[in-house]
Amino acid sequence: MPTSEKRIITLGVTGASGAAYAQAVLRLLDTDPRVEHVFFVASDAGLRLLATELGLVAADGKKLPAILTGTSAKKVEYLPNKDIGASIASGSAQVDAMVVVPCSAGALGAISAGIANDLLTRAADVCLKERRPLILCLRETPLNRIHLENMLRVHDAGATVMPAMPAFYYEPQRIADLVEQFAYRVLAQLGLPQKKQYRWKGRAKGEN
Repeated sequence: MPTSEKRIITLGVTGASGAAYAQAVLRLLDTDPRVEHVFFVASDAGLRLLATELGLVAADGKKLPAILTGTSAKKVEYLPNKDIGASIASGSAQVDAMVVVPCSAGALGAISAGIANDLLTRAADVCLKERRPLILCLRETPLNRIHLENMLRVHDAGATVMPAMPAFYYEPQRIADLVEQFAYRVLAQLGLPQKKQYRWKGRAKGEN
């Protein structure tokens, strides 16, 4: 896709721990001028996660994006997970990429098996069949054999498996630093590199 064109991104949220990652990614997408539209879909467990870890609840789901971003979130469209007839359930819909953050082991399993029984997993399945970028930020530990095999299956199907693992080589001082830098890397995988992303430039031998 030409970089001059604005992107349309789907953001999925499931029930694995890591609501702060989802919020950070959504905020970046909301403010990035290269993004035209964001489809936001969360599983029931994902909505519960946002309430548990961030204390954010919206009686009207359509108001949830604005609550998460702290802005008007005009470019973000909330889609109920039960709405299997929503636009992103079809390969003909104009979507450039999708990220599921955090991605539960259950969602990973459904996607790896091609079980698309809700909007989130169907949208992910569409990305795979249409050969569009699909980023799955798995948040589970320790990993059993089933998890590992499912990760390999989605990888071989075209997805990028990007576990929610923070880095420490840039010497973060706050939890927010860890969350933000991971979110920057997610955006880079979506073809939206961020200027604030820390980039390793090497270090001379013996240098502290």
